[in-house]
Amino acid sequence: MNTVTVSSKFQVVIPKEIREMIGLEVGTRLEIISYGTRIELVPIQPMKKLKGVFKGLNTDIQREDDRI
Repeated sequence: MNTVTVSSKFQVVIPKEIREMIGLEVGTRLEIISYGTRIELVPIQPMKKLKGVFKGLNTDIQREDDRI
């Protein structure tokens, strides 16, 4: 388990093992989400990088006859 310490300026260092595992690079923007007393840092992906992420997704929708 990786642990970090909050500095006097409320900063933390993300361990190298974690940075490499998720492909975090210098300048990556992170969204901070709080769940009660827990926080999560989620990398914000540029829209261009998300192109094609849903390729092959089935978009057929089953509807009732009176909803067509």
